[in-house]
Amino acid sequence: MILLITPSASGPQCAESLYAATGQETRWAQSPQEAATRLREQTYNAVVIDQFLLETEPEESDQMIEHLGTAFPVYLNFAVTGMQRLVREVSSALHRRKREESAARRSVAEQLNSEMRETLTAMLLSCELAMSVPDIPGPAAEKIRTIDNLVREMRLRLEIN
Repeated sequence: MILLITPSASGPQCAESLYAATGQETRWAQSPQEAATRLREQTYNAVVIDQFLLETEPEESDQMIEHLGTAFPVYLNFAVTGMQRLVREVSSALHRRKREESAARRSVAEQLNSEMRETLTAMLLSCELAMSVPDIPGPAAEKIRTIDNLVREMRLRLEIN
């Protein structure tokens, strides 16, 4: 979903154009106060902000910007920006957001994978050390072998993915 923030009378037309170009529902807010309310109520992929508002209502704009969350901000001067540029800038921002989210997911997955491998290696070493204890009872040795096998299976699954 996209939030378009501009006091311009062409706001509804801009919202319709963005929806047609991106396929994402686009809401229009005429003021930073209205935008802040919408941002608290809903999560947006991108927020298009008229630079005019930043200059004429700086305090309200700052409060609104605090509520952006994960939305990708796009700042445009609606007085000089045509519809084609608006659509191009927002489409570009949506693509950047998608790339950044994908990169962040990959990074988290790689970090988690690395941490899991370290833990599994430590578990395997612990199993080997436990098995080397002299006079270990049979049932305990069997449980340790079971744990060792499960850890090795998990490690293989991590390597495959």
